[in-house]
Formats: sequence, structure tokens, C-alpha cells
Amino acid sequence: MKKPGPVSLRKLKRYSLRERTSKVRAECLGRPVPKGATLSEFVNSLPDVLAAKDIKEVARAVVDAKHKRRPVVLAMGAHPIKVGLSPIIIDLMEQGYITAVATNGAAIVHDFEIAFAGHTSEDVASSLTDGSFGMAKETGSMLNRAIKKASREGKGIGLAVGELIERGKNFPNRHLSLFGNAFRLGIPATVHVAIGTDIIHMHPECDGSAVGDASYRDFRILTSVVSELEGGVFINLGSAVLIPEVFLKALTIARNLGHKVQSFTTVTMDFMKHYRSTVNVVQRPTMTGGKGYYLIGHHEIMFPLLAAMVKIEDGHREV
Repeated sequence: MKKPGPVSLRKLKRYSLRERTSKVRAECLGRPVPKGATLSEFVNSLPDVLAAKDIKEVARAVVDAKHKRRPVVLAMGAHPIKVGLSPIIIDLMEQGYITAVATNGAAIVHDFEIAFAGHTSEDVASSLTDGSFGMAKETGSMLNRAIKKASREGKGIGLAVGELIERGKNFPNRHLSLFGNAFRLGIPATVHVAIGTDIIHMHPECDGSAVGDASYRDFRILTSVVSELEGGVFINLGSAVLIPEVFLKALTIARNLGHKVQSFTTVTMDFMKHYRSTVNVVQRPTMTGGKGYYLIGHHEIMFPLLAAMVKIEDGHREV
């Protein structure tokens, strides 16, 4: 074999940089924020690249949906309530940006406790050692009674809990309740339960058949909401498994029944990338149209930022 030597580069085919297509252009670059800048100026200063570009597009999609009277569904775990996002979510509900809410079973626990007692999120590590974890009497008894009442009356868990909080006598902080405000505003709020995952399942008032019946009704209600999602937005805020699985089944039923749900926007917002929230929310549902986004960051920073950007975008359109 011939001993290899350095290859000659003299005959390489090259082109002018001015003629090349590039991913980043000067007009996409970020700009420094001046002292005393407004939030709108901050948003306008963001680079039009990668995640900054994505969150701008998501904000525009939410505003587009509102103006076109299409649904914007906020689906989430319980963590957004625990990190203080309820007032921001309620404001978006009141302003017509969020038209439906879907949660897991833990969300009603934290929502109830804030509305009832003004605090939530116990120290699990310390209470687990003596077996007192999750044993708050009012949380277990009142929520389970509401769920059993929902089953008897043919309602979903979300509606029943919202009615309990909005119409009950002992809820001084009902204005901070997602479910109470959803009930007041007539917005669908559904609860999707995995048996054994929530502290109220440990209480003697719990009736598994009632939980299953009322949560299954909520699944069918969410499926009805999803069947109208064409042109709308579905946001998964921090659920890695349950919401992505429920959403995929609801979407399947909607399409199976002949509803056109092909072109819409999906968004997952979470601390890191997860398999199910990537494929079941961002990728698979939008294969036939629309677009999916994955925004990574802390809920207590990212969601308020998105909410503010939605209002700024909408304000610009009204000028």
C-alpha cells in the first residue's frame, strides 16, 4: 500500500459566504436591556433563536387561539400550585386565555388546602417517620365527600371540588383556588387520578369506585374538549407521565369519532426532557399539522414569563 501523505487542499470547491444560507442572522441577535427597561422591552430584547424564539411563538399561538375562539388547554401536575402559580393561572382564565384545565389528583389536594387553610405542602420527610404524612383530617374527609357526591350526581371530580370551594362556608382563600374559579367562570376543570397516588386515598372516607367513576367522567369531558382543539393550544405544565398518557388517549378517541384535530400547537414546560411528554405531547400529536414545543426551565419563572409575553403580544395587537 502507498504510504499516505497530507492531502492537498488546493482544489477544494468553495463558495462566497455572502451567498450561503445560515441559521443565525444579525437581526436575530439579542440586545442589551437599558436601565429601567419595561418588561415589554425585555421581551423584545430576547434573541430570536432557539428557546427564546420558541417561547415567543408559543405566546403568539395562545393569542391567536384566543382571537380565533379556539381552545387553550392548560394541563398540569400539582407542582405549579405548590410553587405559587395559581393567581397567574386564574388571571389567564379570567382574561380568556385559558379555556380549560386538566390536572392530576394531587392538584385538588394543594388547591383545597390553600383555599381552606392558606397553606399547603407538608414536610414529607419528617411526617413519614411517624406515619402522620397526609393525615390532615379536613383534606381527606372533605375532598372524599365531594368525590362521592360527584359520583352520585353524575359529575366529574373537578366540577365537584370547584363547587365545594366556591360555595362552601370555610374557604377564606377561595379566590386563590383554580377549581373554585373554574367553577365560577364555567371553565371545564378535570382531574385524572391514579389510584393510590394521592394522600386522600389513605383516608377512611375514600371510596375507590366513586373516585374511578368521577375521574373517568372527567376523562370523557377532557376528550370532548380535545375534540375541539383544532387551531388551539395544549400546554402540558410539568407532568412527565400521567397527563401525556391521558392526552394521547383523549386525542385518539376524538379522531376515532371523526373530529378534525390535526393542526394545533402543543407545548410541554418542564425542568428537563422526559420521554412521554416529548413523544405524547410534542411530537406524535402534531405529525399531521401544527407544531410542538418543549420549553425547559423552572415553572415559577418560565410560566409567569409566558403569561406576561401572552399579554404583551395581545396588547401589541390591540394598538
